[in-house]
Formats: sequence, structure tokens, C-alpha cells
Amino acid sequence: MNIFLETDRLVLRAFTEADVDHLLALDNDRHVMRFINGGRPTSREMIRAQTLPRLLHDYPCFGTRGYWAAEEKDTGAFLGWFEFRPLDDHSPAVVELGYRLNKAAWGSGYATEGSRALIREGFSELGVERVIANTMTVNAGSRRVMDKAGLSFLRNFAGDWPDAIEGSEHGEVEYELTRTKWEQLT
Repeated sequence: MNIFLETDRLVLRAFTEADVDHLLALDNDRHVMRFINGGRPTSREMIRAQTLPRLLHDYPCFGTRGYWAAEEKDTGAFLGWFEFRPLDDHSPAVVELGYRLNKAAWGSGYATEGSRALIREGFSELGVERVIANTMTVNAGSRRVMDKAGLSFLRNFAGDWPDAIEGSEHGEVEYELTRTKWEQLT
């Protein structure tokens, strides 16, 4: 197992082809996908052809991946994934933070714990200067995680939704944390 990062309760590891069933279950939970695609199902073919290649992509500026499978440290249970991906393959300056966890993992602090660990790694080891995160304005749970992870509200914006889903009419929000602000907080 290619472990990228460990926290008190999490292991963040590289995805493999063997994760298709985990991803299929995650992306077919209508609660998990509510703010992503309105809860519509995802096919195994879509996971294999689109999702998994994105999760397996290596970023030259990091020399590693930008998406990490999250497992519970004590049990090895698959919880979901974290994104900490450079917006430019060749520059670590700005990264996007994201997370998608099984509903059973919600409310346990895993999203905040994993996000804080990735932010710390990014600013202290990977040369990151700015972390951004986006979600739908109405996604209060994800916004709470961003706040708890140290990010601050930056702006509202209108997302480009090919198919409108419930809540998309309220737009999206962007949060950010700069290296300077992180250093002040730590």
C-alpha cells in the first residue's frame, strides 16, 4: 500500500485499480452525491473510464498524486477520498482541497482531520502557497469543514452547471487559505 499521509485516525493512500468497487459504492450513494450531481447514479464504466484515471493522475510538480483514498486507521475501512491537487500540473503554488466521504463517516471529524493534515503537508513540504476549496452555497456541512480546516470565505460565484440540481440556483462559494495566514495560525 502506497501511504501518502497518516493522521491519528486516517491513512491517506494512493488509489489503485482495485478501488473500483469502493468508488462505485461512494458515487452511488445519493446522499454523498447530492451536491455533486443531484444524487444520480454513476455506472461502473464511468468509474473505470473517467473517475479512476483522474484519481490515478500524477502531478509533476508534486511528484505524486493529487487524490488520496481515505481509510480508517484502526479498521482499514474505506471512508472515501481527499483531493489536494495543483491547479497547474507544473506548479504547486495553488491547490484545490476537496473531500468525498461515505455518509457513515460524516460528523466524525474525518473531513477536517484529513484536510488539516493535507494543508500542513502542502505548506510545509510541497511548496504550496495557496489552498482553495469550492462547494455549493447550500452545502453547509462542507462549508463547516472548510472553516474548521482554517480556510476563510473568499467569494460567491455562479457555477457552470450543465444540469441544474437542487440548490445550484444559489451559486457556489470559494474559500481559501494562504501560506502566510496558515503560518500566523500555527
